[in-house]
Amino acid sequence: MHKTGDVILGGVFQIHFFSTYPDVSFNSKPQQPTCHGFDVVGFRRAQTMAFAIDEINRNSKLLPNVTLGYSLYDNCLQLGVGFRAALSLVSGQEEQVVLDETCVGTPPVIGIVGDASSTHCIAISSVVGLYRVPMVSYFATCSCLSDRKRFPSFFRTIPSDAFQVRAVIQILKHFGWTWAGLLISNDDYGLHAARSFQSELSQSGEGCLAYLEILPWGENPAELRRIVDVMKKSTARVVIGFAHDSLMINIIKEVVRQNVTGLQWIATEAWTSAAVLQTPQLMPYLDGTLGTAIRRGEIPGLRDFLLRIHPDLPQNSSIGKSLVNQFWEHTFQCRLAPPPAGWVESGGAICTGHEDLENVESEFLDISNLRPEYNVYKAVYALAYAFDDMLRCEPGQGPFSGNSCGSLQRQEAWQLLYYLEKVNFTTPFGDEVSFDGNGDILPIYDIMNWHQLPDGRAKVQNVGEVKKLSFNKEELILDEDKIFWNFKFKEPPRSVCSESCPPGTRMARKKGEPVCCFDCISCSEGKISNRTDSTECTSCAEDFWSSPQRDHCVPKKTEFLSYNEPLGICLTIASLLGTLVCVVVLGIFIYHHRTPIVRANNSELSFQLLVSLKLCFLCSLLFIGWPRLWTCQLRHAAFGISFVLCVSCILVKTLVVLAVFKASKPGGGASLKWFGTVQQRGTVLVLTCVQAAICTAWIVSASPTPHKNTQYYNDKIVYECVVGSTIGFSVLLGYIGLLAVLSFLLAFLARNLPDSFNEAKLITFSMLIFCAVWVAFVPAYISSPGKYADAVEVFAILASSFGILIALFGPKCYIILLRPERNTKRAIMGRDNTS
Repeated sequence: MHKTGDVILGGVFQIHFFSTYPDVSFNSKPQQPTCHGFDVVGFRRAQTMAFAIDEINRNSKLLPNVTLGYSLYDNCLQLGVGFRAALSLVSGQEEQVVLDETCVGTPPVIGIVGDASSTHCIAISSVVGLYRVPMVSYFATCSCLSDRKRFPSFFRTIPSDAFQVRAVIQILKHFGWTWAGLLISNDDYGLHAARSFQSELSQSGEGCLAYLEILPWGENPAELRRIVDVMKKSTARVVIGFAHDSLMINIIKEVVRQNVTGLQWIATEAWTSAAVLQTPQLMPYLDGTLGTAIRRGEIPGLRDFLLRIHPDLPQNSSIGKSLVNQFWEHTFQCRLAPPPAGWVESGGAICTGHEDLENVESEFLDISNLRPEYNVYKAVYALAYAFDDMLRCEPGQGPFSGNSCGSLQRQEAWQLLYYLEKVNFTTPFGDEVSFDGNGDILPIYDIMNWHQLPDGRAKVQNVGEVKKLSFNKEELILDEDKIFWNFKFKEPPRSVCSESCPPGTRMARKKGEPVCCFDCISCSEGKISNRTDSTECTSCAEDFWSSPQRDHCVPKKTEFLSYNEPLGICLTIASLLGTLVCVVVLGIFIYHHRTPIVRANNSELSFQLLVSLKLCFLCSLLFIGWPRLWTCQLRHAAFGISFVLCVSCILVKTLVVLAVFKASKPGGGASLKWFGTVQQRGTVLVLTCVQAAICTAWIVSASPTPHKNTQYYNDKIVYECVVGSTIGFSVLLGYIGLLAVLSFLLAFLARNLPDSFNEAKLITFSMLIFCAVWVAFVPAYISSPGKYADAVEVFAILASSFGILIALFGPKCYIILLRPERNTKRAIMGRDNTS
């Protein structure tokens, strides 16, 4: 198709499906191949370019006083034919083509629209790029064509596969499909898409490919069966087809033959709108398909332009008589007389020339879904606007050498290339057209959904769009209410290798399998994961612990010997009971203070001993409750001083027993002067002051303090009092032990005294209990964690205190209350026969 003009734009389109090359020899003249199989859609795309140029020529604001022409070639779906056509356009060395009566020849073009195939564009652009001839493709999507070093003059009005891959990944991400199969064609389109898929998925970590299969060219039943078997065995419910419709139809037929259902298909722009797949036989298996589609546009006036095509009209001379005749015969299934040379598909009735295009159902006039045609339209206008910008350059202010400008008289393709890189305009449909640094247009795809209507027809409707935002981000907009799902519950299917790990677990990859295949492992104690599909569990803060579900941190339980727990209540009751008993015994002794059994062996020491025992019982309460600084300091000091006071009284009692016994012997009366009342008080006071000094030094040098202990338990915080100085605590206990052992030894030596002084036996027994309790205390205290250490110490205090109280005062209270006849001086002295 040729049309003369001041500026010529080239175009390469697919008008036929097949070509046959004639036999040639070295001496023969090269001949054009013979093309067969008329492609109505390709012819409509070529006509769209012709319409766009005609519309520009009628536009007084765009390229005024400049007429655009075109020279369009058929590639016959063959790389060799398309490559030869492009070289002919660039070099102008094609055989002479008669345009009209006065113009002969084909002038070189300043830019090329096409080709549709990525493989063709790679080959053609590699050559025409050397001469900086702009080439704007309307259908080549291979991401490799964005390489500016290899293809410096290549542009396209269709998004690259790199964006289409990200668009498909956005769909997968939106519906939570992390496990999908990928079918590709064995060409640049499919192979580059596969690499992009693998790269994008590995970088984002948002999905995996269950399998990757290359579809065979042509009929290959064995390979198709093998691929479908892989699909059947896979757990992936989503299948992505990155291949041409001519390949997809073969695999879909095999799917139908094996009756493989339950698959969610995702189509790319190569077959989203393919009517050959939307048949009643295939739609039950493809119903609900989601796909990316080239942005749909509207081209006002195109239909009227297409209707003007007729074999007998002179204005169609630019199209070529043979091409118009082929179109006419194909559309109306008739034969023009005589048939065109080389045309082998004619047959049937003779065409009358009165056929009406409007009365025939043809895809040629269906302009309701213009997608590649809209890209052709934008490509022509991009070249036109770039050339218009070049002609509007002010002399002396141009971007080229010496501030020169391009001119209509001396057209240079490389000058147009400069302006094409900067072109920016808006189509009548409202879409902005501009190219980035790689020659790619601002990408946007429509999201389409297939649905089979009750009458068997297929409906392909727009359900959303995906477009590129800044910072390499994509925005997916879906109207999910419009989407038809070909599944039982009319909901999106689940397609995952492993179900999501809930909060409280982490993902553990399965060895030798993709990252999407994993096991869910519960977080260990003290660690949590509060989101789905966590790759690791995070540790809780020091004062927190993991919840039973391991999905959030909770404050650790606090532990101390409390008044509110059973153990604390029991110890408190025992302490108060011991205090009460001491008070009662003291009251009894005060009431009967004149009786011989109370007066014997220094009643004042007995009163002091009862008071000290009461203090011992009360000091145990300091070990119960929330540890505070003052309770930590006071508990051990009160404990140490109270017990020293108690044991000192017992020691002095023992010494008095021995002194009295010694004084009863001849010449022993002088020994009593050293154990008078004053000496007894002084001894108790001195011994107690030594302990008070030890406690003071301990508190001043290394005071016991409250401590938050997290070492005993992982899930608890133990609040305790640390002794501060182990040496101080040891000296305190050691001093009490020294006095106790000394009292025990002296009492043990006096155990065989006459009955009159039999209190030594009671002291021996009480000190035996005391020492036994505190000897057992040390290992029990060391091995008891947390509050149980305090409970052990309280128990030791209460046990030793009760032991002394019962052993020393139990027999006396028994005589006072129950055997008053023995509470006489004669009985005490052993002179009563009843004794």
